[in-house]
Amino acid sequence: MSSIAIGFASIAAVLVLLALRAPIGVALGLVSLVGIWMVRGFDVSVGTLRTIPFEFAANWSLSAIPMFILMGAVAHHSGITVALFRAARLWLGRLPGGLAVATNFACAGFAAASGSSVATSAAMGRIAIPEMIRQGYDKGLATGVVTSAGTLGALIPPSILFILYGIFAEQSITRLLIAGILPGLLTAGIYAVMIVARCKANPALAPKLDEQVSTAEKWNSLAPIWPLLLLIVGIIGGLYSGLVTPTEAGAFGAFLAFIIVATQGRLTWQVIRDSVIEATSATARLLFVAVGAILLSHLMALTGVPAYLGSIVGEYALDPLFLVIGTSLIYIILGMFLDPLGILLLPLPILLPMFEILQLDLIWLGVLVVKYLEIGLLTPPVGFQVYVVKSVVGDEISLETIFRGVGWFLACEVVIMTLLIAFPQISLLLPNLMYN
Repeated sequence: MSSIAIGFASIAAVLVLLALRAPIGVALGLVSLVGIWMVRGFDVSVGTLRTIPFEFAANWSLSAIPMFILMGAVAHHSGITVALFRAARLWLGRLPGGLAVATNFACAGFAAASGSSVATSAAMGRIAIPEMIRQGYDKGLATGVVTSAGTLGALIPPSILFILYGIFAEQSITRLLIAGILPGLLTAGIYAVMIVARCKANPALAPKLDEQVSTAEKWNSLAPIWPLLLLIVGIIGGLYSGLVTPTEAGAFGAFLAFIIVATQGRLTWQVIRDSVIEATSATARLLFVAVGAILLSHLMALTGVPAYLGSIVGEYALDPLFLVIGTSLIYIILGMFLDPLGILLLPLPILLPMFEILQLDLIWLGVLVVKYLEIGLLTPPVGFQVYVVKSVVGDEISLETIFRGVGWFLACEVVIMTLLIAFPQISLLLPNLMYN
């Protein structure tokens, strides 16, 4: 069997194992090691297992991941999310669908302190969904906005997925994180417009709130959320100005989160324990899958599959839009079946060389990939984010209702992705300004 054939057979074997519900890290690592054995021999396969995982895990940029996860965990366990939702509710509650709009922007705010879609939806779901249901909101709208807006945790910096993509694609992590800002704000804005338009056309979806809120109450509600604003300004400002690297920003953010919570008198041993355990377990899961993907990347390089596919693209795909559309289809299909990390890492060993051949901007590609990860979190039959919210609401609301509510937000994603593909500068404007 030729090296190219072994490469394609390995890809097929990974897909079969994933379809059989094998753990992603195990599937990627096991197939890769067997493939390397077939191409280069047993000694090379063992040597690869001995060296590559260590070389990857020793990457200094990876240390930003546990720090950002720890920062978000501290913010969540200290109760900042409650204050954030209350402030958004007081300021936006009078709009059509005001509680849903408030939840949307509260998710965007918490995403800027957590870097995790799952953490954002889980935290906001416990607070916002019961309040919207109590006010008579449609259950599909209530769960749909938490599920969909929660995915902003993957896009708005600090984004763990951008860090992993930057390491794999060998791109500036700082530029990637900054590139997610405008697409993230665009997504939140289009979501809000859709919610207001739907609720204005059909007021039964979201009964108008009767409570009267004074201007003083609105301004006072901002006082408890200053720690979150400080974290966001400190991290994004430091990255954009070049004062800190992503790793330094992660460490500074985690340290600042502990200091802020301590000054508020909320830093208990329980908060410390829960935050550290959550950060440790989440980091371990991420790195286990990432090591498997690194091994697959090494196998693909040895077999020559990326170069083979790249030569085909270079010969027949004269229009780069062809590759972008193909990439879109790949990620949308994978998003229906895999978890976000698997979706991110599995196609990259093949797609990155093809984009390089056509001289397409890999920062722009990173934004598109992360956006497709967001969409994959929402699409059936898996829809990982939907199951996160389902675990929050329990038996009170069915999966069908949540998927129905998410459908409107997926329609918004069609508009958003069209804009991001047609106008790459939406993603590249801020990163390019950093060097001008």
